[in-house]
Amino acid sequence: MKLTDINIKKARAGEKPRKMTDGGGLFIQIEPAGGKLWRFQYWFEGKRKLLALGKYPDVSLQAVRERHQEARKQVAQGIDPAVAKKAQKAAKGERAANSFEVIAREWFERWKNDKVAGTVSRASSILEKDIIPYIGSRPVAEIKTPDVLAVLRRIEDRGRVKMARKVRDVVSMAFRYAVQTGRCEYNPCDNLRGALKSATVKHMASITEPTKVGELFRAIDGYKGGPIVRAALRLAPMVFVRPGELRAAKWADIDLVSAEWKYTVSKTKTEHLVPLSRQAVEILKDLYQLTGSSEFVFPGQRWGRPFSDMTINRALQSMGFNTKEEMTGHGFRAMARTLLAERLKISPEVIEHQLAHKVPDTLGMAYNRTKFIDDRRKMMQQWSDYLDDLKTADFSKVVQFQKAV
Repeated sequence: MKLTDINIKKARAGEKPRKMTDGGGLFIQIEPAGGKLWRFQYWFEGKRKLLALGKYPDVSLQAVRERHQEARKQVAQGIDPAVAKKAQKAAKGERAANSFEVIAREWFERWKNDKVAGTVSRASSILEKDIIPYIGSRPVAEIKTPDVLAVLRRIEDRGRVKMARKVRDVVSMAFRYAVQTGRCEYNPCDNLRGALKSATVKHMASITEPTKVGELFRAIDGYKGGPIVRAALRLAPMVFVRPGELRAAKWADIDLVSAEWKYTVSKTKTEHLVPLSRQAVEILKDLYQLTGSSEFVFPGQRWGRPFSDMTINRALQSMGFNTKEEMTGHGFRAMARTLLAERLKISPEVIEHQLAHKVPDTLGMAYNRTKFIDDRRKMMQQWSDYLDDLKTADFSKVVQFQKAV
């Protein structure tokens, strides 16, 4: 029988403690002195455990059932709720000043300042769901490589091989901060090389056949959505930047007179320059009439923010393209990389620099945003011209461009 507030209130103390069960291991213990204590009995790793859930009536029947369900979920996820509860208490006290949780949160608050919202959100989720519940309460200096590996193995066992590597990176950054601030001697992640499974590389869907590229651009010209999204669809293949960088483009960074767009690359944190073709400038000039009063080139419905990171993919889907297997917003980069090399015979170094990949030169110097800039200007114009030709081409008469750089 399930407990009710009435029978709990009527329960009287005896000479010895007695239990009244609610099911699923939850019970209330009536003490000889009259106290009524909530308890959860469970099994974890072959051992019977007991978790205190509070005192009645300070913790109501409804509240304790919620705590009980949360504890049961933790057990199902391989988390000992008693250990998790201790970790939460320890994090509040001075004795937890050097726990992994405290140090990781301290690192996170400093690290997130110059990161984009999506990156911050993912790292926060990893900390809260995949790391802190397992090693958060432990002193950082006592955590060894096998302890971290055990955390990562749990994720691999769920089939999330790529996620395991992301979790390792977050753990490693937190430990590196702990070493730098004198809270531990070494980073246990340094010894994990080769211990994790290799993730299968899954390339973003992209169209790279010239005939199909032409079909795509004719579909974009016939797009029935709003003019801002249509402009983004037309501009994306011409500049082939990362989708997040396109949606975050700001008018202050674009010079339509010199036909240049300068911004900081989100992935490498390096300055980048995109030469704008004649066609790209025309698109931006028309768009300026609509969004020039906004900070962002492609503003969203919410004031002061660009449109959603799903906007381009949803537009492609509305035109009948499968964004998982056929074409995605990120696929414009693969399209450019493939066709510039195979059809236009552009030097790989020039393409890689325009893609804002970190390509050291022969002297080992870091990426230079102006390297090959003259060749890149020619390439960008040649690329836009080529895309125009594909859109209108009779493919029985298409003439490939000769090597230009």
